[in-house]
Amino acid sequence: MDKKWFKRLNKFLKRINVWIFFVFAIISAVVCIWSLRKNNLTAIELRDQVVKVDKEDGDVELALKNLRQYTYNHMNTSLSSGDNGIKQPVQLKYRYERLVAAEQQRLSEQNSKIYQDAQAECERLYPVGLSGSGRIPCITDYVSAQGVEQREIPDSLYKFDFVSPVWSSDLAGWSLVSASVFLALFVLRFGIDRWVKAELHDL
Repeated sequence: MDKKWFKRLNKFLKRINVWIFFVFAIISAVVCIWSLRKNNLTAIELRDQVVKVDKEDGDVELALKNLRQYTYNHMNTSLSSGDNGIKQPVQLKYRYERLVAAEQQRLSEQNSKIYQDAQAECERLYPVGLSGSGRIPCITDYVSAQGVEQREIPDSLYKFDFVSPVWSSDLAGWSLVSASVFLALFVLRFGIDRWVKAELHDL
């Protein structure tokens, strides 16, 4: 390549201010940070709405659906159990308490019926006139054999993890792309400018 070609290239490059790319990269980065923060805050608001609806025993499924859709379609909105989430998993405290109360009610009713059945069966086996003293061990054994145990509440009924995408097609995502492109153009333009000047100096 001759000196004239480098001079023409250098003249062309001078028409484009290298710092324009840097300024646009900074602006895009600021917009990206602001958008990511907004996504984060919106996710927190939707999570709090889920908690509120759960407390009021409202339509939790709808609130969860709104949170799930927003999280899956926006960056920086994860509500996972990992260290990078906004908080720990969404836990429906009041649903859990209602499930526990329902389970305890079920246990109480079934065990009460079993005890009544045990009394009836043991009265038949040990009439008062014959060997009434054997009823107590009989009832104890019957209840132990037929008693209902408390069932564990599955985590899937009251704990939910929502993980956001690495990149999303929203303001945060596109401003991230824009910042990356402008920064790359700045570095490329700056490098070419240095290279052309070095070549002109050597010619």
